[in-house]
This record gives sequence, C-alpha cells and structure tokens, in this order.
Amino acid sequence: MIIRRALAQDAEELADFNINMARETEGVELIPDVIAAGVRGMIGHPERGFYLVVELDNGIQASLMVTYEWSDWRNGMFWWIQSVYVRPEYRRQGLYRELYTHVKELAEQDDAVCGYRLYVERDNSAAQQSYRRLGMRETDYRIFEELAAGLEYRR
Repeated sequence: MIIRRALAQDAEELADFNINMARETEGVELIPDVIAAGVRGMIGHPERGFYLVVELDNGIQASLMVTYEWSDWRNGMFWWIQSVYVRPEYRRQGLYRELYTHVKELAEQDDAVCGYRLYVERDNSAAQQSYRRLGMRETDYRIFEELAAGLEYRR
C-alpha cells in the first residue's frame, strides 16, 4: 500500500470517486464537468488543500481531500477531511484508517494545525461509527450554507 498526494493525472479518477460518493451517500448526481474542474482546481492550487490517495493492487482504491480553516479561537488551522471514498470491494479493510493516520502524521509536521474536522451525512451511520472508532467525536455544531445565485453542481 502506498499513500501519496494526488497528482494531476489522478483528477479524472478522483472526480469519479466524488460522483460515486455523492450518489451512494446522498442520492445526488453531480455534474461531471463541474466536479472534474473542482478536483483539478484543488490539485492545481495546493494553498486550498490536497488530496491523498491509496495505491493498492495496481490502482487507486481510496482517497480523501483535506482543506484548511483558520480558527481564531485556537490560533491554529483545522484540517477538514472531505470527499472520503473507498472502492466498495476495499471497504472494511482499514484503508480509511491508514489515510486518517497519514493525515495526522502530516499535520504533526505543521505546528499551525490544531485539529481535524469532517462533516458526514446524517444518515451515514457506518461512516460515523468509523470516525468514532478513530477517536473523533460529534460536535454540537450544525452546518448551514447558502450557495451563490445560479450555482449548479448537481442535477
């Protein structure tokens, strides 16, 4: 197993992972051109964050994305874990655990990182159990959003 940062040539596969994840967890169909541009935009702009991928059995079998959020309360940076996907045939084999451990190891090299956060679809109990087993806890916060007028990212 190799865990590495995603490269430009991984963008199409990562976009497909995002499409599959949205379909499986929320029943949402993402617009392929939009998600593909979004993935390329992350890989091409490391100041926004990064993707990690797991290479195993001659291919990418899992991935996640990390984005950054400054916390003035803590005078530090939270790393948000997003877009987690593991191919169905590789689930329950510890790939996410390995990715999460790698994220923490990378963060330990950066004194500005004060913690890790993620959001999970409210009915995705399997994912929630995985996160709890790794030591994460549910917070008291709910997420609200308002999208820019005219923004379309799903069908």
